[in-house]
Amino acid sequence: MSRDRADEEWRPVCRLEDLVAERGATALVHGQAVALFRTHDDEVHALGNHDPFEKNSCLARGIVGTRGDVRFVGSPVHRHAFDLRTGRCLEDAEVGVPVYDVRVEEGVVLVGRRKAPSA
Repeated sequence: MSRDRADEEWRPVCRLEDLVAERGATALVHGQAVALFRTHDDEVHALGNHDPFEKNSCLARGIVGTRGDVRFVGSPVHRHAFDLRTGRCLEDAEVGVPVYDVRVEEGVVLVGRRKAPSA
């Protein structure tokens, strides 16, 4: 893949400072609604915003928390928790949401393509 093609896959969505720690924000990336979460240590995660249990786009309104060493977002409706790294539901390992590559360059949050599902 050429360098130009690889660069086209990354979309700038906002400045890191625009994301409130432990709160969600939404962006349209590659035609998909993506929920962005910034942790207190400035890690940024991007998940599909669609809650598979509620059947609507609401994950960005969820609350970020921790279970053991797993950072998650809790759905605001049914409270299902989704791992911020893998998208897997902590209550039902058969259910998950898409996860997207994220990087921060010069204070700008860039979202890449959807990651392959983890096994």
